[in-house]
Amino acid sequence: MSELFGNQKEMLKQLIKALHLGADPEMLKSRFRTLLGEIGPADIARAEQELIAEGMPADEIRRLCDVHLAVLREAVEKEKPGEGPGHPIYILLKEHEYVKGAARDLAEVIALLERASDWGDVEGDLERLDALLADFREYNKHKVREENCLFPVLEKHGVTGPPSIMWMEHDQQRAAVKAATDALAQRGAVAFAEFKAAILPHLKALAEGVPSHFYKEENILFPTALRVISEDEFKAIKASMDDLGYCSFTPPDAIGAREEFQAQVGEGEIRLPSGAMTPVELEAVLNTLPVDITFVGADDTVRYFSMGKERIFPRTPSIIGRSVQLCHPQKSVHVVNRILEEFKAGRRDVAEFWIQMNGRLIHIRYFPVRDREGRYLGTLEVTQDITDIQKITGQKRLLDE
Repeated sequence: MSELFGNQKEMLKQLIKALHLGADPEMLKSRFRTLLGEIGPADIARAEQELIAEGMPADEIRRLCDVHLAVLREAVEKEKPGEGPGHPIYILLKEHEYVKGAARDLAEVIALLERASDWGDVEGDLERLDALLADFREYNKHKVREENCLFPVLEKHGVTGPPSIMWMEHDQQRAAVKAATDALAQRGAVAFAEFKAAILPHLKALAEGVPSHFYKEENILFPTALRVISEDEFKAIKASMDDLGYCSFTPPDAIGAREEFQAQVGEGEIRLPSGAMTPVELEAVLNTLPVDITFVGADDTVRYFSMGKERIFPRTPSIIGRSVQLCHPQKSVHVVNRILEEFKAGRRDVAEFWIQMNGRLIHIRYFPVRDREGRYLGTLEVTQDITDIQKITGQKRLLDE
């Protein structure tokens, strides 16, 4: 694959900027070919990324991506993602195949809806549409895996532009799926013409946008990933994908054997299944939790308690090693023993209570702590002041801050 350096890269960026200013893509094709001869997906990704860094909005890059992919279609298709079953890219590609089929089916339903004049014309088609939208909702698991497993590793290698554009398109797809689902739920409650006007734009956005999105992933994002991500990193990506889970339509033979995540551990760090921290960091994290936690070992003795800034119940180091039964009033010890017995026997997974204390509502929960094989290790007590949480209504998004 070709590498872009110096003037070549700058000239590629200038051609993309020319597209931004409205140049005719057909007129630029020969200039692209003359300049580069053969262009690699990683080169396109790098040029896009630098344009974002120079101030071109990511949303504009996303729009231009469609245009200059058409210009460079022949070039980028010369390198196709490979790999076999069990590889993250292979799994994603197999899921693409299914969703592409759903997009084709959706296009057929759209054509039927456009020709229909009343509810009677589309009675069976709406059931088919309901099933297709369910597939597109299930496809969200695919997007979540890309965003949380693949994109972070690409970003560690300095590839930030293409993932940000793909994530932007993911959100657009989510919005279209939700809007179409909401519109479909109103069928029968509105006039047919109103229903069509409400749902068709969102269905078309999916039927047309998803295949275009997949084209960019398959010809730029995935080949770039295969180029820059190491085999060990792909194993870690696979482990995190296994942990998040797959779509109902993901072929089992494509998933392959399960991978176990192994975090890289620095000097003085504690290895955990999902990462690593120093003892200082771990203590600070536990003390920052908006709850009080106390851990009682399998022998019913207190082993640990967090030390947050505002504790609900008093705890002192002198309780470490103390029998949990002695930490409760005698009148409630029989309840404590019953809960612990049920936890140890595997008959119960939570016990919860709530009390009024000093005008505040306190929620107390007990959870059995078990290892991966299900063996009982102890009990975790979680105490939280939920007075203000109960007052929450509506929604507040991150961007509302």
